[in-house]
Amino acid sequence: MKNFSSKLSASQQAERLLPPQRRVKAVLDTDAYNEIDDQFAILYAMLSPEKIDLQAIYAALFYNGRSSSPADGMEKSYQEILKICGLTGRDPEGFVFRGCRAPLEGPELPQESEAVNDLIRKARQASPDDPLYVIGIGACTNIASAILKCPEIIENLVVVWLGGNTRDWVYPSEFNLSQDLAGGQVLFDCGVPLVQIPAFGVTNFLITTVPELEACLAGKNKICDYLVDNVKAYSNDHFAWSKAIWDVGAVAYLVNSGWTPSSLIHAPVVVSDHSYAFDERRHFIRSVQRMDRDAIFRDLFTKLGSCHERFPQTAKK
Repeated sequence: MKNFSSKLSASQQAERLLPPQRRVKAVLDTDAYNEIDDQFAILYAMLSPEKIDLQAIYAALFYNGRSSSPADGMEKSYQEILKICGLTGRDPEGFVFRGCRAPLEGPELPQESEAVNDLIRKARQASPDDPLYVIGIGACTNIASAILKCPEIIENLVVVWLGGNTRDWVYPSEFNLSQDLAGGQVLFDCGVPLVQIPAFGVTNFLITTVPELEACLAGKNKICDYLVDNVKAYSNDHFAWSKAIWDVGAVAYLVNSGWTPSSLIHAPVVVSDHSYAFDERRHFIRSVQRMDRDAIFRDLFTKLGSCHERFPQTAKK
């Protein structure tokens, strides 16, 4: 494993890991086409300028039944981000970047991409007193590669990553971590200020249903109709069916940390079978313990329902 030489002391790291109480500069790293939750998270970040100064969106790779390869997953995610920019009227030039086309081949071997280079550039423009927040809601290849290429940016970053499960979850494997295990090991080992948003055990409780979406969002504006239709298309049977909108949890942490109670823990060691090992001599990270589902969805739905006020072209004729 690469020897990272962060100058952050334990006290500095603990201070950096305090939930922010102000507006922060942020970038969003997303596998937008993987499911139907990333779209909610992207729009939530775009519609929360009071807390998030969103400076870029990066396309993350994924490989499952919705893609033919990690590279194809990244490209489909890139196109999905462009679609959202088109719907909102946001110019993607200098704002949306393609990410890495393959996961790390090892914990010391970064991949190249436009997203990696932009993240390094923006991190260098940040500072320890005004760090860049990296919201990761997919495989962490882009983030890990930037850190491997330029370890000194660790001092100017806070990574909020939705990946891995809670320490006591019965099954260790989790999608974002499994897409790039070496990348996950870099995040947990390098000493970057890291806020872990666990999947199972925390964000799997962020569930909604088609009837709820129809009642709260349908007909409000073009964006709401797009999201509702997207969720409907994800399943052929909506009877007694619900869907976790996992990824909004990472954005919610920055919008209102009171909805996402958390604590400091020693960074776990990510083992090759995706399980955790523990060593109390390791540095601290922050781990979110639960989500106030109703408060988060109330804020999300309120912002989505009025997004035509911020993005006039989303208004229905």
